[in-house]
Amino acid sequence: MNIEPNYKNNKRYKMTKAPLHQSKFWVWLIWLLSKMMLIGKKYKVEKINMEGLKAPYLMLSNHMCFIDFELAAMGTYPYGVSNVVNIDGYIGKFFLLEWIGAIPTRKFTTDLALVKAIRKVTKRGDILGMYPEARYSPCGTTAFLPDSLGKLVRMNKVPVVAVVHHGNHLYAPFWNFRDKRKVPLHTTFTQILTTEQIEQMSVAEINTAIREALQYDDYQYQKDNGIRITEPTRAEGLHKVLYQCPHCKEEFTMDSAGTELFCTACGKCWTWREDGYLEAQDGETEFDHIPDWFSWERQQVSEQIDNGTYSFSDEVEVFSLPRIYRYIPLGKAKLTHNMEEGFVLHGHYRGQDYHIQRTPAQTNSLHVEYDFAPLKKKDFVDISTEDDSFYCQISKPNAITKLAFATEELYLRSQKKG
Repeated sequence: MNIEPNYKNNKRYKMTKAPLHQSKFWVWLIWLLSKMMLIGKKYKVEKINMEGLKAPYLMLSNHMCFIDFELAAMGTYPYGVSNVVNIDGYIGKFFLLEWIGAIPTRKFTTDLALVKAIRKVTKRGDILGMYPEARYSPCGTTAFLPDSLGKLVRMNKVPVVAVVHHGNHLYAPFWNFRDKRKVPLHTTFTQILTTEQIEQMSVAEINTAIREALQYDDYQYQKDNGIRITEPTRAEGLHKVLYQCPHCKEEFTMDSAGTELFCTACGKCWTWREDGYLEAQDGETEFDHIPDWFSWERQQVSEQIDNGTYSFSDEVEVFSLPRIYRYIPLGKAKLTHNMEEGFVLHGHYRGQDYHIQRTPAQTNSLHVEYDFAPLKKKDFVDISTEDDSFYCQISKPNAITKLAFATEELYLRSQKKG
C-alpha cells in the first residue's frame, strides 16, 4: 500500500481536462517556428503510402531528441496535432501546452484519462501524436513498445502512420544531447494500417505491424550512408549507456573522454571512429557496433534475474511532481529494486514517512534522464504513480541504464506468470 508524502497542498493537476482543438493559427505558428529551428540543418521528410490520407489518424513516432517534434511538424502540416506529453514538460509552460492541445500523462502508468483524451482527439478529426517509447532512445535503436498500443489502435479505428527519424540520435545523443553534431536527418511518414485493415486484424497482429514499422538503428544508418562524425568529443558520455566492460565484465567502471571509451578497472580502451565503428586500441574488439554492446548488457541483466542475483539499493535525493508548477524537494530516501517487490521508495517528509511501491507488473519500462537539466544536471529515474512522480537522483555512477533493462525484463516475466 502506498503512503503519500505529507504535502501542504494535496491537490493534483487535473489530468482529465479535455484537450483543446489546435486552431489554424497555432498549426501555422508551430510549422513556422519548426521551420526556423531547422535552418542550417540538412534534412529530408519523406512520405510513403500517404496519398490522399487526411486527419484523423494516429501518428506513432520513434523518439531520439527534441528535434523529432520539429521534423514531425513538417510532415503533419496543415493539420492540427495533439501530442501526448509527459507531465514534466508542462513546468513553466502549461498554459502554452494546453492551448496547443497537448495531452498530459505520467510515464509508464495506467492512465484511463489519457485513453479518453486520445479518443476525443481522433473523433473530432485531429491527428494524435504519440511517442510510444515514452523516452529518448538511449542507444539510437528501438526501445520497449507496450502491447497496449494494439488495443489503442483497435479502440480508435483510424489509420496509423509510423514516423521514423534517422540521424536524430547521432545529431544529439541522449547521453550527450548538448553536444550537437553535423548529421543529415531523414524522416519517413508511412501509413502502415488503414481503417479497413485494422478491423480485420487482431490486437497481436496490430502490435506486430507497429513493431516492425518502428524498427531503427541510427548507428547502422550512419554506416549505410557513409556519415562521418568528426567532432573531437563525440564519445563523451557514451559510458552512461555502455556501462559494463565486455573485457573484464565489471559494471559501472566505464568512462569516456574525447573519442575514447575506457574501463577504469582493467584499463582496456576503445576508440569510437568517425565512421561509427568502435575499435579496441589493444587486443580483441569485442563489439564494433554500439547497439551490439548495448544488447549484450541487457542479456547480462536478464541472466542475473534468471539466476536470482539481481537487486539494487541506493540512497537517493528525491524531487516529486504532484502538480505542474515546480519540483518539490523531499530530501533523502531509500530506493530499492528487486525481483519480488519491484521498486520501493521509502522516505520521510514533513514529520511523516512515505512509502511508494511499483511492482514489476505495474511498470513496463522506466523513465531515465542523463544529466537532467531541470535538476542539478545529474542522473535521475522517475518512479511514477497515477497521480504523482518521484524523480530520484541516483548516487551510484552510471547505474540508471541497468535499472531500465531490469525494469523491462521483470515486467516481461510478470506477464508470462500472469
